[in-house]
Amino acid sequence: MSSPNFNLLSFSGNMKILHTTWVAFFISFVVWFNHAPLMLVIAETLGMSKAEIKTILILNVALTIPARIAIGILVDRFGPKRTYSSLLALGSLPCFMFAFATSFEQLALARFLMGFVGAGFVIGIRMVGEWFPAKQVGVAEGIYGGWGNFGSAAAAMILPSLALLYGGENGWRYAIASTGVMALIYSVIYFFSVTDTPKGSTYFKPKKAGAMEVTSIWDLFFYVMMTIPLYATLTLLTWKLSPAGVSLLSTTAALCAYISIWALFSYNVYKIVHVNEEHLQEPIEEIHKYKFKQVAILDLAYLITFGSELAVVSMLPMFFYETFHESQGITMVQAGFLASGFAFMNLVARPAGGWISDKFGRKLSLTIFILGLVAGYSVMSQITSEWSIWMAVIMTMCCSFFVQAGEGAVFAMVPLIKRRMTGQIAGMVGAYGNVGAVLFLTVLSFVSASIFFMVIAAGALVVLIAVQFIEEPKGHMVEIQEDGTVEMIELN
Repeated sequence: MSSPNFNLLSFSGNMKILHTTWVAFFISFVVWFNHAPLMLVIAETLGMSKAEIKTILILNVALTIPARIAIGILVDRFGPKRTYSSLLALGSLPCFMFAFATSFEQLALARFLMGFVGAGFVIGIRMVGEWFPAKQVGVAEGIYGGWGNFGSAAAAMILPSLALLYGGENGWRYAIASTGVMALIYSVIYFFSVTDTPKGSTYFKPKKAGAMEVTSIWDLFFYVMMTIPLYATLTLLTWKLSPAGVSLLSTTAALCAYISIWALFSYNVYKIVHVNEEHLQEPIEEIHKYKFKQVAILDLAYLITFGSELAVVSMLPMFFYETFHESQGITMVQAGFLASGFAFMNLVARPAGGWISDKFGRKLSLTIFILGLVAGYSVMSQITSEWSIWMAVIMTMCCSFFVQAGEGAVFAMVPLIKRRMTGQIAGMVGAYGNVGAVLFLTVLSFVSASIFFMVIAAGALVVLIAVQFIEEPKGHMVEIQEDGTVEMIELN
């Protein structure tokens, strides 16, 4: 299926697929986070209040949770080549809408729709999983995730300068529109540069679309139970937008949103049952079975790793400023620079987590990384104004390594559960990352930063226990080709 050597400097075969795909992910994150470094000038141009700024930040992640589930279904059905190209092309449209919005309402709608671009991550997980064997898939997925995720940091570094280069009061508009043009152009490049599988390999598709297949009645109930937090999080986001929060939605509109969310949940449950009812009525051969608990535990692991990363990246600049401004005189700009170290670790930590998982085992690696995460956040909870700034930064980056290595370890295992459903599994696991971000940021709105870090550490201890029940992928994964023949896919 691929070369036995992992030559990162190669641009042929599976390495070409890896490089073109992480660039697609990188661009999707540049587009998704293109507002963040320009938010103050955007607010000034449109006369936005602080509440409206917070609303934009909430709307940016609101659609990503259901979008990752939907994109997971689409990629398994239509393949990563068509799905990624389509997502980048369509994602450019709300980008242009946002760039040339003339009112807060237009800005809010565009930002809400932009959340769909954040689901692009799921597509590459399936693509990379198709092209790399089990012994290399961890490091390949880690590079894909870590380097692609750097798009948010790249947007923060490049877009302010680009806006100044364009100049004038509309410089920010042209800078944001430029990211849309980049996504549109790369959608064509990607479509003509990749294939879904290596030559001669089969792209396995689910027998039915709309939900994951499970292989036991218990797993069916477990699956339904694990979808509840996704809709509960959407409910929480709606509450934040209601009169009880930032008042973007009226009471009536919020009520309609609540009804729609739980109607969608009911439809989701119907699809889960519909997809599974027929084949669960007959005995399922042991070789075709997989345990849904594998998916559920990875959901929780990504909630605590990527969920905490999103939350901490959002609050860390302000935390450093409030902690060290009076005692050591750092400015807001310096605080932002020092806090950026947390996100920068993605370039190394996530690939390292994948590589360590490939080398030393998935379960052991994930256990060690989450244990390090517990220790890291516990130490961060003790940071005070009396600390040396550099000691605080070093401890933050050490914690960040374990957080992002843990993310790499999670997705080193995702492609090894059930090949034909890798997109859907990645979609659900990815959505739980957003659930974690919303959950932890909500906690932060009620408690101090110190308690916030301790809450994450306590949650990680619970996840650490859950990880001990995950099973190391070994042996072979079985898939059925269209002609009925059985294909054995090696897992270790």
